[in-house]
Formats: sequence, C-alpha cells, structure tokens
Amino acid sequence: MKPNNKDPFLEKRLEKYDNWLKAGKIPYASKVIPVRESLEAKQWVMPSERALEILRAANTIALTDCECRTHYKRCDNPLEVCFLLDDVAVKNMEKGRGRRASLEEAKDILRYANEKGLVHLSFYMPGNKIYAFCSCCYCCCHDLQILRLYDRADLIARSKYIAVTDIKVCTDCGECIDKCLFGARVQGEERMHYNPESCYGCGLCVNVCPEEATVLKQPNI
Repeated sequence: MKPNNKDPFLEKRLEKYDNWLKAGKIPYASKVIPVRESLEAKQWVMPSERALEILRAANTIALTDCECRTHYKRCDNPLEVCFLLDDVAVKNMEKGRGRRASLEEAKDILRYANEKGLVHLSFYMPGNKIYAFCSCCYCCCHDLQILRLYDRADLIARSKYIAVTDIKVCTDCGECIDKCLFGARVQGEERMHYNPESCYGCGLCVNVCPEEATVLKQPNI
C-alpha cells in the first residue's frame, strides 16, 4: 500500500532502507526502546532495552533537533529530542550538529518526551553499540509514517516486551487507546480490544493507566 500523494522525503528514506535490506546490511531500520518507567525493577538486567540505561552507559551525549519534525512541522512536540552518543556525538558536535548534554538534562528530556507520548526509536545496527536514538511522533517520524502509510511493519523491530492488561482491573477508560501509536488497542462497543501481535512494546500505555492494569512483560515468561 502506498499513499495517494507521493512524499519525496519518505520515498527517499524507504528506497535507502530497501537497498540496505537487499544488501544484508540491516534486518530493520529501527528498534523500539521501552519507556523506562513501564518496566519492573527486576528487568534492569537488560540495559540495552532502556533509553535511560543507554544514556548512562555513554561517555558523551549530544542533543540535536528531530529531523522529521523539523521537516514536517505537523505538531508542537519538542524538537530537541534526538540523542547522539560517544564517537558519533563528538563527530557531530565538531561539525556544529548538536550540543553536549549532561546525563541529568538528558533524563529530563526523556521524561518530557514520555509525557508527550513519544516513542523511543534507536537506529538499529546488529552487533554494534547503539549510537543514536530519537523520541518519535506518529505524524512526523519517517519510520512510523512508513509503517502506517506503506504497511512496512518489517522495518521496525519490536522491543522484547509486550503490554499485558488485566481485564479484571481495567475500567475501559480509554487512556491507553489514545497513547497507542501502533493500533494495538481499540475501543469496542463494550470493552477495549487488544491485539498483542500489533504491540511493539513501547510502554506508553503502561504509564497512563490510572488503575495500573497494564504492565510490560516478556512473551512466554
């Protein structure tokens, strides 16, 4: 499926991804990083899945404006939410692309991004340390747009978690439906319907549940 009107920005990005996929350079374009606050304390053993732990492990952090939101200007979400790490951060700062940020400032920006309902997507290079990630919105992010408009679910790697809701506790308030960017939660005539196969494990639904009925869990655990 393709959108009715061609978007050169997305078409160029999709062509690049497909060339990399054919060459075997990448299996996905990006990977979802779960929101930290949605994970149980016992799961801190997997730091690669958490944006905060990724930042803590970095020696150098740089901040840049989101390329997609700068291009599209479709929402009022914050721009300076793209994180560059270590060597990539240093190289970009030397070229005037980005500024140095402390861990405390980075934590504040992550927290604000979570409040705004943004999804953390890392640039995905298997076998390599994560060197960059951004906090993405549904209306501007190139990867989320490609997923939605071109039905290219193959390009975004899910986190290692899925959201699980206790229907006995859930009051069908609809808060999680509004936060889900992947269409995994929809309101039915009587109850909220959840499709775990559409869940990418971002954790945004967990943070807004007033009844604490939803948690992130690893499948088959």
